[in-house]
Amino acid sequence: MRRGRSGALPKGAVGRTLTSVGTIGVGAGEAPDAVGAADAVGAPGEATRMWHVTLSLSGAEAPLRDVRQALERLAHDHPFLLTSRYANDHAEIRYWEEARDLHDAAAVALRLWGEHRSTAKLPPWEIVGLEVIDRDTYHQRVAEGYGPPPAAPVGVHPY
Repeated sequence: MRRGRSGALPKGAVGRTLTSVGTIGVGAGEAPDAVGAADAVGAPGEATRMWHVTLSLSGAEAPLRDVRQALERLAHDHPFLLTSRYANDHAEIRYWEEARDLHDAAAVALRLWGEHRSTAKLPPWEIVGLEVIDRDTYHQRVAEGYGPPPAAPVGVHPY
């Protein structure tokens, strides 16, 4: 579960069994270099890594205004979301997740849309794509010019 700038969990947050911690003070498109052990959620001493997650969703058309407002609510509830792009029948969410391994990061990502569908009033779309890559791979792709550009501007934007 991501913590807000104050260090508190978001209102109504439910703890996870998977490792996931905050990224306080991290700039757009960047992951922190290290996270203190006191910040970790999970077993003490577990090593965690940063994973760049891209979640793609698709489904029946919905009004653009409703899609934007739903994604903004999701971003407000979960400030770790870096950027979202949307159209009336699909969306893409990109963010950094800290987890013990790729399996944990992917499991959290696969639950994100469904767990927040009702609270954020998200469209009833299905996940049609998921990419989870480690920090080094993300930066290598960007440096070589074939990866996703850094998430700027941060926020919710139409395609």
